[in-house]
Amino acid sequence: MYAAVRRYEGVTDPAEAGRLVAEGFVPLLRQVPGFVAYYWIDGGDGVMVSTSVFEDRAGAEESVTRAADFVRDNLASLLPNPPLVTAGQVVAAG
Repeated sequence: MYAAVRRYEGVTDPAEAGRLVAEGFVPLLRQVPGFVAYYWIDGGDGVMVSTSVFEDRAGAEESVTRAADFVRDNLASLLPNPPLVTAGQVVAAG
């Protein structure tokens, strides 16, 4: 399995960002081959973190591309700063 984690800081409206992600982005991500799971986390203080899990590296990389496109097209005013992205092979899970 592979995962991609994106940390967004300076989020201006976490509730609205969550709504848009749930209604618009999650359905897009579920279409990516190898999709396993997705989580959108409100870390408080304007920090939100997303985690995408896929069966293979190609799916995880595709999720990063789709996330960037979705943020640019739908969330730019709510997520004004580029995310810190970390992606790689899952080496332990529970």
